[in-house]
Amino acid sequence: MFALVDCNSCYASCEQIFRPDLRNKPVVVLSNNDGCVVARTKEAKALGIPNIEPYFKVRHLLEKHKVAVFSSNYELYGDVSARVMTLLRELAPQVEIYSIDEAFLDLHGFQYHQMEHNWRDFATHIRSTIWQQVRMPVCVGIAPTKTLAKLANHIAKKSKKLNGVCVMDKLEDWEKVFRQLPVNKIWGVGRNLAARLSELDIHTVQDLRTQDSQLIQKQFSVSLSRTVRELQGINCLGFNEVPSNKQQIVVTRSFGERITTLEQLKETVSYYGRRASEKLRRQNSYAQAVSIFFETSVHDKGTRVFRQGCRELAYPSNDTRPIVELAVQIIESLYVHNQRYYRSGIGLLDLVDTNPHQHNLWDEEQSDKTTGLMQMVDKINRRFGRDSVLFGRNAGESPWAIKRELKSPDYTTRWSSVPKIKMR
Repeated sequence: MFALVDCNSCYASCEQIFRPDLRNKPVVVLSNNDGCVVARTKEAKALGIPNIEPYFKVRHLLEKHKVAVFSSNYELYGDVSARVMTLLRELAPQVEIYSIDEAFLDLHGFQYHQMEHNWRDFATHIRSTIWQQVRMPVCVGIAPTKTLAKLANHIAKKSKKLNGVCVMDKLEDWEKVFRQLPVNKIWGVGRNLAARLSELDIHTVQDLRTQDSQLIQKQFSVSLSRTVRELQGINCLGFNEVPSNKQQIVVTRSFGERITTLEQLKETVSYYGRRASEKLRRQNSYAQAVSIFFETSVHDKGTRVFRQGCRELAYPSNDTRPIVELAVQIIESLYVHNQRYYRSGIGLLDLVDTNPHQHNLWDEEQSDKTTGLMQMVDKINRRFGRDSVLFGRNAGESPWAIKRELKSPDYTTRWSSVPKIKMR
């Protein structure tokens, strides 16, 4: 059996953890630069507030219903997610982190309180433990395959009767529900694929579940064929306890204000280069090439400008300094004057593991001293807060930085933001 644990309205729920006065009230979280609504509590959804809707279009509705609005606080969300995943590793033998708010648990051979298959009690225990220790509401779906577990989690979220827990141990008992669920509720079946399936009179989960997997493979793909078998209770998807490393790391942002100078653009890629290098070191990888892009907006007047360039590093490295230096060189070679840029980004490409790493007798390589320096910088920044130690340009307070005017405090990652209690 597999379980899928999913945080309910993750970003919005994170905002409620240290604001108990907002529990059971409408809360929304905005995207970068406070652009669009990207997370909503169930109370906000009930008010008809749409997802991925520009903030300025629904601002009147939010104010009318006194909805609490927050800018994205990624530091808080990442730390809360880490705490939830740590708890799950204590509750289950194997955990596969699927996203910041979702994780699969492999329950094969696992016994809860020495009673095998007491899955509903186990799922309820997961929910209550995470709520008690983190104050994060979650739903749990348990089923024989990962695809069915994902579907069970969806049902657990939508059904009030199930109280956040759905266990599909006997699939024949769920056929009536499968006939009512649209096929696009299946993991991996998007809008376009659902439209193609409808042409074959496949409209519901049960319709796809009863198909011949080999015929589906011929008409569509191996992936969809596996999905059919998974819906039939045949386990086809592997379980990876440790997520595989990314093959490339990309950091890109739109600016809080338009950039009009070369120096400001250099600051942006320096900032993104630091972030990308940190991610590179976290997964114990070296980059062999650096890619840069920057562009103007299609909504601005004038000629559209999009520039992109890529160069190889002198040797594979995760050292922030040569990565940022090369990024700045690319910017200087591509920069077009008298333009108003709204977005830029950096990509670290051709990633290889730091260990084992194939050394070259003749070429230069990253030294142990440099590796130790980067580890120390990361350790200090983790302990005392991001950007406590910086290389080169300090772009933290630049006008182009992301607008987060409604951002909550970093309750769990900055000492200055820890809530204070006054006792009389």
